[in-house]
Formats: sequence, C-alpha cells, structure tokens
Amino acid sequence: MPRTVNLYEAKTHLSALVDDAARGEEIIIAKNGVAKARLAPLPKSLSERRRSGLMKIQFIADDFDITDESIIKDFEGSD
Repeated sequence: MPRTVNLYEAKTHLSALVDDAARGEEIIIAKNGVAKARLAPLPKSLSERRRSGLMKIQFIADDFDITDESIIKDFEGSD
C-alpha cells in the first residue's frame, strides 16, 4: 500500500523520499489532503539503460587543437 505525504513534507524530505522510491516504495504526494502526484521506482531496465550509455560519444575531434596556418594568415594578413 502506498504511503501518503503532504506537499510540505515532500519538499522538506525529497531526497529521502526518492531513496525510498528507489528501494521500491510508492509514495503519494498530497496537497490539502488531495492526491496530486505519485513517486514510484523506475523499472530496473530503464534506470540501467540510461546510465550505461553515458559518455560513450566523443564530442571533440582528435585534431581539435591543431592550428591551421591558413586561418592564422587570413586573420593576421599576409606579410
């Protein structure tokens, strides 16, 4: 059965509530006694899939910092 917390408690203890949800608990957040949101754990496959692909893409080319002399001449003018 889900646990219900009021909005103020949820704001005050959000980190602990997220930890509880990650462990499998479902938490209902209520405002003025009316349920407004549900905090629930992500399925294992979804949470693992998002983490596993992190930083597998190379964003900067290997030759990023190589100076092209023709560009320098264009900016400085030729002597």
